[in-house]
Amino acid sequence: MAPDTCCCSAAALRRRLPVLAWLRDYSLQWLRLDFIAGLSVGLTVIPQALAYAEVAGLPPQYGLYSAFMGCFVYFFLGTSRDVTLGPTAIMSLLVSFYTFREPAYAVLLAFLSGCIQLAMGLLHLGFLLDFISCPVIKGFTSAASITIGFGQIKNLLGLQKIPRQFFLQVYHTFLHIGETRVGDAVLGLASMLLLLVLKCMREHMPPPHPEMPFAVKFSRGLVWTVTTARNALVVSSAALIAYAFEVTGSHPFVLTGEIAEGLPPVRIPPFSVTTDNKTISFSEMVQDMGAGLAVVPLMGLLESIAVAKSFASQNNYRIDANQELLAIGLTNVLGSLVSSYPVTGSFGRTAVNAQTGVCTPAGGLVTGVLVLLSLDYLTSLFSYIPKSALAAVIITAVAPLFDVKIFRSLWRVQRLDLLPLCVTFLLSFWEIQYGILAGSLVSLLILLYSVARPKTQVSEGQIFVLQPASGLHFPAIDALRETITNRALEASPPRSAVLECTHISSIDYTVIAGLGELLEDFQKKGVALAFVGLQVPVLRTLLAADLKGFRYFTTLEEAEKFLQQELGTEPNSIHEGAVPEHRSSLLKSPSGP
Repeated sequence: MAPDTCCCSAAALRRRLPVLAWLRDYSLQWLRLDFIAGLSVGLTVIPQALAYAEVAGLPPQYGLYSAFMGCFVYFFLGTSRDVTLGPTAIMSLLVSFYTFREPAYAVLLAFLSGCIQLAMGLLHLGFLLDFISCPVIKGFTSAASITIGFGQIKNLLGLQKIPRQFFLQVYHTFLHIGETRVGDAVLGLASMLLLLVLKCMREHMPPPHPEMPFAVKFSRGLVWTVTTARNALVVSSAALIAYAFEVTGSHPFVLTGEIAEGLPPVRIPPFSVTTDNKTISFSEMVQDMGAGLAVVPLMGLLESIAVAKSFASQNNYRIDANQELLAIGLTNVLGSLVSSYPVTGSFGRTAVNAQTGVCTPAGGLVTGVLVLLSLDYLTSLFSYIPKSALAAVIITAVAPLFDVKIFRSLWRVQRLDLLPLCVTFLLSFWEIQYGILAGSLVSLLILLYSVARPKTQVSEGQIFVLQPASGLHFPAIDALRETITNRALEASPPRSAVLECTHISSIDYTVIAGLGELLEDFQKKGVALAFVGLQVPVLRTLLAADLKGFRYFTTLEEAEKFLQQELGTEPNSIHEGAVPEHRSSLLKSPSGP
C-alpha cells in the first residue's frame, strides 16, 4: 500500500506542479531554444505592454508591471509550453471600461479576478466557460478590435481631448480631424507601414534547410530576428527620431512622457482609495466595478484557455484546463501585489513563442527577467517614445482580431448562429457587458429551443413511427404529445404509434408523467403506443414508474409486427407489465441494449 500511496501522491504533485514533469528531462538544447524564444517574446512584450497600458487608460509603467509575474508563475504551474501570460488588447479594453482609468481600481480588479479564477479552478468549474459560444466570442473580439483600433486614431494623428466612449470618440475624431499634427501622422503611418511590411516578410519567410550555405543561413537569421522583434525595432527607432528632435528644441510629436522609474513596490492591493479628500471603501469600489467582476475573470479565462487549446492542438500535446485556471488565477493574485492589472494569455506573443521553437515554459523566465531589467534601467528612455508609434503597434496587433471569415462561414454552415454573433458585435459598441450578456442569452435561448423542440423523424403509414433526433427532456414533452396526438390519435381512424427512443439517454419525472398520460390517451382510443430502442437507464426508470399500458421492444420490426396484430392474440406478445426473460437480462447490464 505504501508504494502505491507514494506513487499517487507523486502523480498528484506533478499535476499541481507540471514543472516537475519536464524539469528532470531538461537539456542544453532545450535551454538554447527556450532562451531564444524568451528573448524574442521579451522584445515583443515590452513595447506592447507600454502600448496596452494606454488602452487600459493607465500610466505606461503599469503595462510593464503586468508583464512579468505571469512568466514566473506559468513556469511552475502552466501545462502549455507555448502560452505566455501578460497584458493583452482585449483585457486592457475591459480594464479601461471597468476601472475608470484609476490604477487602484485596476490593481484591485486583478486581485479579485484572480481570486475568482482560483476558486473556479479549485472547484473544477471550467465547464461554465463552455456556455459562452464561439459566435459570442468572435462577435466580442471583432467589436473589440474596432473599438481598440479606432481608439488609437487620436494618438496616431496627434489629436487631443478626444472622449473614450466609442460613439463620442468617432464623432469627435472626425470633428477635430483638421487639428491633425503632421509629425505624429507621418511617423504613425510610417510606423504602421513598416510593421505591416516586416510582418508580411515574417509570414512569407522560407523554412530553414540543412543544406543552406552559411551566408544564406546568416541572412535568414538576421531577417528573422528583425521581423520577430519588429515592435521593439519600430518603437526604438521612433524614440531615437523623437529624441533627435527634442535635443534640437523641436517638438513635432506627442511623447509618452515621464514614466515611474524602477521596479514596482511589493504591497497588498488597495482595498480603499482616497480621492479629493474622500475615502472610497472596499464595498464602494466593488460596487463601482459592478459587472466587471464577472466579465473580466471570465473573458480572461476564455482568452487564455482558447490560446492554450489552439497551440496544444497544433503541436500535438494536451493541456489541463483546470490547471490553467489555477495558473492564471494565481498570476493575477500575485500580480496585484506588484501593481499589475488583470492579464491573460496572449495569442500574438504565444505565436512568437511557438514559432521560435520554445520547448518548455522556461522560456518565460527569460522574458520576465528582460521586463524586470527594462523597468530597472530603461524607463527613463521610454519617455521619448512617441504615442503615434505605440498607436501603430496597437492597431497592427488588434487588426487580426476582426474575423471576417466567421461571418461567411456561419452564413454557409449555420445561419442561426449569426444571430448571437451580430447581437454581441453590435451591443459591444454600446456596453461590453451588455454585448456579452445579450449574445450569451441568445445562444442559450437557441440551445433551449433545440431542447424544447427537438427535431424528429416521422414515418407515416398504418402505424405512426416517431423518432426524436436528440434527447427528450421536460420542455419537450408537451410538443411531443401534441405531435403524436395530432398525427396518430386524431387521425381517422386512430392508429397505433411507435416511439423510437434510440437517441434518448435519460428522462426526468415530467417526461415520465407526460408519457403516462399519453399511454392513457391511446388506451381510451383503443390503440397502442409501443417503445423501441430504450437504453438500459431509461428502461429501468420507465419500469420503476409502472406506467399502465407500457410496452417496449428491442427492434422496430418487432413492435410493428405486434401492433399490426390484435393485442393479446399472439403468445409472444408483450402485455402490460410483462418483461420477456431474454430482455429482462438487459436490465442487469450497465450499458445500453
